[in-house]
Amino acid sequence: MKLSIFTTLAAASSALAAPTWPAINPASLSSGGLEHISEYFNLLADKISKGPGRGGPNGPLVQTCDLSKATLPQAPVPLEPPSAGLVLKHVAVGRGTQNYTCDTANPSAAPVANGAMATLFNASCVAASYPDIASKLSALALQFDLSAFPTSGDESVRMGPSNLLVSGNHFFLDGKTPYFSLDTKNFGKLGHATFAKKSGTDAPADAPKGLKGEKAVAWLKLVAGGSEAVRIQATGGLEEVYRVETAGGSPPATCQGMPATFEVQYATQYWFYAK
Repeated sequence: MKLSIFTTLAAASSALAAPTWPAINPASLSSGGLEHISEYFNLLADKISKGPGRGGPNGPLVQTCDLSKATLPQAPVPLEPPSAGLVLKHVAVGRGTQNYTCDTANPSAAPVANGAMATLFNASCVAASYPDIASKLSALALQFDLSAFPTSGDESVRMGPSNLLVSGNHFFLDGKTPYFSLDTKNFGKLGHATFAKKSGTDAPADAPKGLKGEKAVAWLKLVAGGSEAVRIQATGGLEEVYRVETAGGSPPATCQGMPATFEVQYATQYWFYAK
């Protein structure tokens, strides 16, 4: 299985040499990682590489898929639906880290969430046209080396041999206020804003675990806003964001043996709704 998977990756890289391809380190794959990769690429080769939304070489990629056909994934205890009057504007796969702090003087204390950072990859057409593939994207994203993903303005990185180019980034302004930007050269100015948590629900019991067996973080509904001190007015009509299909990202139960600050790798899908 390993030979066929990495042969596929090599062939895809040769055919589409311009973008930078994230590296896969077999030694760091999560449990079942090779299976996640194999399933994804087997489906991808047949569907996505010839699908809509690839765009041309002389400007931003044009999203030609019908997002009205996409159905927001649901956990066993569903999140509340998008507000009336909003429409799905973008779906992205996020790959990055959940960040935590620990009181090292109190090893029995629970780690405290301290924001997150992630690179976002366009998955709109996958979600709209191929929900079977979309459901595998978070587990797949977790298998790529995080060090290969851009940390500055590099938007040439792809999630795999497909149209999954960088479509934005996500980080926290003060450890508590999530910020999303969907303004890129690849897709134009789709919008940016700060958000606040509206509600959450546990990830499904069979959600993909992290690289070290970490549980998947909760699914969330976020609404545009934030504290007065760090609020950034929404552009592009962005109003709500859902974090769904999470993989990994949860901290250990206590701070026993943990440093004062640490990161846990995660992947997820973000669904953006706008006016």
